[in-house]
Amino acid sequence: IFLSRNFRCDCGNSKFKNLQCKLLPEKVKVNSGNKYNDNFYGLYCTCKRPYPDPEDEIPDEMIQCIVCEDWFHGRHLGAIPPESGDFHEMICQACMNHCHFLWAYASQLAGKENLVPPLTKVNSLEDEGIVLKVEESEEEKKEIKKEGGVEHQEMKEEKQMDQFNEPSTSSGALNSLILLQVVIKSEVPACKLKELQRKPFLKKDTATFWPSNWRSKLCTCEDCLKMYSELEVQFLTDECDTVLAYENKGTSDQETERRDPLMDTLNSMNRVQQVELICEYNDLKTELTDYLRRFADEGTVVKREDIQHFFEEFQSRKRRRTNRMQYYCS
Repeated sequence: IFLSRNFRCDCGNSKFKNLQCKLLPEKVKVNSGNKYNDNFYGLYCTCKRPYPDPEDEIPDEMIQCIVCEDWFHGRHLGAIPPESGDFHEMICQACMNHCHFLWAYASQLAGKENLVPPLTKVNSLEDEGIVLKVEESEEEKKEIKKEGGVEHQEMKEEKQMDQFNEPSTSSGALNSLILLQVVIKSEVPACKLKELQRKPFLKKDTATFWPSNWRSKLCTCEDCLKMYSELEVQFLTDECDTVLAYENKGTSDQETERRDPLMDTLNSMNRVQQVELICEYNDLKTELTDYLRRFADEGTVVKREDIQHFFEEFQSRKRRRTNRMQYYCS
């Protein structure tokens, strides 16, 4: 399956003079949405070689990048594709550098070679990504250390809540402000990308391999959608743009092409019409085969006039047969 987005033919525009497009006669002079990479000149990958390459003796499959749509040798990706082939899409090195935000997702979603274990651990409120650090006084630390039980710990928490409710003290006002900030942040929809970027992740100069449904994990907040637009990768959030979707569409189109139009026509007819059509089809097939065989035996070229003459004679014979049938029936 060859992935190609929003590409239109150039016939009828300024690239080809005196050539009108038969599909869109009023086409604009320039297809501004078209992008012409090295593939249009028969060159692929970072090695800029043709495919198949007569000088390349190394057997290697080529993989298409879903962003730039260029094709790459597996050995020129900077990373070895998973042996099991358990990935659905690939993004090349150049596109990973261009779409730098993807590295934050790669550490969580891409192949195992891109996973980075967390280096530090922080206390956070459940899935809200809000870290609340409260400084404890030396007296409180000594009290907790000395008393050290669950019951005493609960007493300490009650004291902290009392401090939140004391607007007259400076510490109480500060704690109330922190609590207010926590409430406000919890009500604001979190950006998935920012949450991932808070965690440690590693950038590499390699391609990345992505599993199925990884696009559904991308953040679609207002800021991220704006970033996708600026980087011209809005299609990454479109599930119908995936290689799997293209493959399914290609399979469906092939099944449609394999359908026999004759059988479709027969199924729409009654029994008498079906028999008549089959007889006509067999007569046409037999007579046309015999007619063309003469040209093959003589080694002559079949011209347009010959085909036209055959169908005129065929229609004439058909009318004569029909007239005789009507005469006998009467």
